[in-house]
Amino acid sequence: MNNLLRRYGTTLTVIVCLLTAFWLLVLVILPNLYLFENSFRPYLPVQDIGGPKDTYSFNNYMTFFSSPIHISVFLWTIVFSSLVTFLCFVFAYPLAYYLSKKVSVKSLPTLFLVLTIPLWVSEIMRSFAWFIILSLKGPLNILLMSIDVIEKPIRWMTGFRSVMIGLVYTYVLFMLFPIYNAIQSLDTNQIEAAEDLGAPWWRTHWRVILPHAKPGIASGSVMVFMLSAGSILVPSLLASTNSRWFTEIIQQWIFESLDWNTGSAYAFLLLILCTIFVTLVMRVFRVKLSDIAK
Repeated sequence: MNNLLRRYGTTLTVIVCLLTAFWLLVLVILPNLYLFENSFRPYLPVQDIGGPKDTYSFNNYMTFFSSPIHISVFLWTIVFSSLVTFLCFVFAYPLAYYLSKKVSVKSLPTLFLVLTIPLWVSEIMRSFAWFIILSLKGPLNILLMSIDVIEKPIRWMTGFRSVMIGLVYTYVLFMLFPIYNAIQSLDTNQIEAAEDLGAPWWRTHWRVILPHAKPGIASGSVMVFMLSAGSILVPSLLASTNSRWFTEIIQQWIFESLDWNTGSAYAFLLLILCTIFVTLVMRVFRVKLSDIAK
């Protein structure tokens, strides 16, 4: 706080703190508290709300644990969100290393502009674009057939393939930028020293670059996993009948069944169980919150 006061002055610091408090309280904390409170109340007709039937219980949460289908959908959501996170890392790490250590300073702004242009387009428009690309008679199949890679069109939008493609495309930049920031702070002399000592390229990455990029990898992985597990637009547009996403079930409870109470319970279960999963993975890979916050 003292640093903020010295840098920006009292007036600007107070304005920034008030705006941040407003954003956290009004747009994050209060709506979530309202949903949390409703998740313990039953779904009742309007005339019964506040009456003797309107009592607190865990029935909405038990609805999830008593439904094997919903549990299965949740587990598959976790599995494929983890796979999306891994694929984002596979694509983002080499690019982050190239941008931070190989690209000239003059070319860097142009490359970043090219990478961030897709973020200027709304997520729903990008998902619609992939829906067209991956369709049975879409551009992807036409291209592959024209160069004799395949003989007949492939049904890309079966299973979780199309969902994974859409999620990787949508969230890969959330993995790229934290890793780029971490690798950029690495002194190039350390890489050159490893190479001078005879270390092959893969050992240099494994023993020098990856440990230094650990905070960026952890931060990007948490963001990509949570965004993937909580995505609704991409699964809704690209999923097939046998690749349901857990957020689709929440959407059905709230918008189709108009049962906000059970939908709120499912939403908080998604948040709690994903947080537990992320915490366990951080323990396994020995990553601390301080690493993510760097």
